[in-house]
Amino acid sequence: MEDGRVRLLARHIVDFALELQRGDRLLVELHGEGLPLALAVVEESFDRGARPFVHRHDYRLERALLRGADASLLEEIAAFEVARMEKMDAYVDIRGTENLYAWSDVPQEKLDLYRSRYFGPLHLQRRCGHTRWSVMRYPNDAMAQQAKMSTKAFEDFYFGACLVDYGRMERAMRPLVDLMEGTDRVRVVGPGVDLAFSIKGIGAVALAGRRNLPDGEVYSAPVRGSVEGRVRFNVPFPYEGFVLSDVELVFREGRVVACSCNDGPRLEAILDTDEGARFPGEFALGVNPEILHPMADVLFDEKIAGSFHLTPGNAYANADNGNRSSVHLDFTCIQRPEYGGGEIYFDDRLIRKDGLFVVEALGDLNPDRLS
Repeated sequence: MEDGRVRLLARHIVDFALELQRGDRLLVELHGEGLPLALAVVEESFDRGARPFVHRHDYRLERALLRGADASLLEEIAAFEVARMEKMDAYVDIRGTENLYAWSDVPQEKLDLYRSRYFGPLHLQRRCGHTRWSVMRYPNDAMAQQAKMSTKAFEDFYFGACLVDYGRMERAMRPLVDLMEGTDRVRVVGPGVDLAFSIKGIGAVALAGRRNLPDGEVYSAPVRGSVEGRVRFNVPFPYEGFVLSDVELVFREGRVVACSCNDGPRLEAILDTDEGARFPGEFALGVNPEILHPMADVLFDEKIAGSFHLTPGNAYANADNGNRSSVHLDFTCIQRPEYGGGEIYFDDRLIRKDGLFVVEALGDLNPDRLS
């Protein structure tokens, strides 16, 4: 019997996130588990007169492919999939990995090729800027283990976080968007954090259920070359079969000039993917009131209430600082008191302290009002 929440989520995806119209071509990709949601999305898209295309991936097959592929093969595969993506009006990706470390024995040089020859050209350069898209996880035993919950408790948490009142959230975000669009200098301070940069002229975007799920962030991007200082992130970051933790970055003239974490050589290799990988392409504030603690899953962790993320790598077209890269690393720091606290200033005005907005116009974004 279908969980009714799966159907609600599928309807949210096709109607709100993708705004599917009759005749739209929709590519539905399924990575690992998540068949109930994929089925519901396909059925709901047919009900709206859309034309779904389906592609099912398997992490074990992808591992075998990556271990054997050379640059030219990955370029051919990317060209094939880019050509398909160009024909699509919308895209949804449902991911339910059974093993966070499924690619942990793929050699680093192969991961570098995957990032630069396949993922970057297909997803960062083509899909993100030209296609209506939505990406989400699907709850399973592996994710419940990451979150240190029973599977039943995690399912309840998952649907609660994915199906918040996005209309209410979007209205509450408008004053923050207006404030960020009028801001020049940003300063972020806290334990291990002392950053300064400009977001002047970049713009700001509210994400309230129209892209990846769960949602709940407002983002801009630092002016390229403006970031100065250092930051220590207190949220683990899963990436290509590994989990990077205790990430610290030092910036000079906008560029990462020093870094450390639990696997420093791996992080250095990722930041050396291309020239843009060492420059941030995004700065965002997380506000989802149902997500309070990290679980080593970036789609959840970057939305944590009272957090910010600063992202080395590619900038989004709708808040573009001109930085281009085949990576996009959403390193996250929680600033609520139990995680050490911290402050964020816009043009020397305190706007958030210890994870709570202190400007009255932004108060509706605090968890006690938004939940």
